[in-house]
Amino acid sequence: MAPTPHGPPPRTGDDDSHTAEQGAERNELLNALPAGVYARLLPYLESAEVPSKHVLWKPDAPIRSVYFPRSCVLSHLVPLASEAPVEAATVGREGFAGVPVLLGADSTSTEALVQVAGELVRLPVAALREVQAHDGALTALLLRYAQALYEQTAQSVACNRRHAMEERCARWLLMTYDRVGAESFALTQEFLAAMLGVRRASVTVAAGMLQQAGLITYRRGRITILDGERLEQAACECYSVVRAQHERLLGYSPA
Repeated sequence: MAPTPHGPPPRTGDDDSHTAEQGAERNELLNALPAGVYARLLPYLESAEVPSKHVLWKPDAPIRSVYFPRSCVLSHLVPLASEAPVEAATVGREGFAGVPVLLGADSTSTEALVQVAGELVRLPVAALREVQAHDGALTALLLRYAQALYEQTAQSVACNRRHAMEERCARWLLMTYDRVGAESFALTQEFLAAMLGVRRASVTVAAGMLQQAGLITYRRGRITILDGERLEQAACECYSVVRAQHERLLGYSPA
C-alpha cells in the first residue's frame, strides 16, 4: 500500500537505486521525468495487471487515481444516450490517463477503459498533487502531454469524418501497436468496431483487406503486425501527424 502524503516524499539517498529503477521504467512519460522527480513519485507508484474492458473511471464519477500504462492500452470513450460509445483518444506507454485532474477537475464526462490488457502504474491523485506542489517539472511535462493528447483527439475528429474505413483501421492498429510495444496483441473484431464507431462487418472487410495484403494476421482474437512500414503507407495521414506532434511536444515518439 502506498504511503499517504504528508509533505514532500522523503529522499532516501539511494540515488543509484532510483536511477536504475527509472532506467528500467517502461512508461515513457515517467522515464522522461528528471531523476529527482521520479524518485519523489516512486514511493506512491503502485503496479497492477489489468484485464481488457476493465473500467478505470466512469463518466462524472470522482477520479481517485491517475494511470501510467506500461504494456496495456487505454481508451477514452465518449458515451452516447442511444448509441454505443465512441473512442476519443488512445493512451499507452507514451503517456498517462488523468488529464482532467491535471487541469484541476475531479471528474470528466468520458470513461476510461482498458482496451488491451497489460500492466500499468497507479498514482493516487492526492500524491500527484503533493509532488506537483514541490516539483514544477512534473506539471510542465504532464501539461505538454495533455497538449499532445489534445492534438490526437482533434485529429481523430477529422479522421473519423473524412477518411476511408481501411485507412482508419490501419491508423488505429498502428497506434495500438506503438502503445503496446509488441507486434502481437489480443483484440476482437467486436471491440475494434466499437473503438472505430462502425459495424463489425465494416471491420471484418477492412481487416481482411489488410490481411490479404500481408500487413497483418488475425487469428482467434489476436492481431499480429507483419509489416509496420507498409501498414503506415496504408494508413491515412493522421497517424504520422499525431506522431510528429507528440515528438515535437515531448521529445520522444510513441512508436
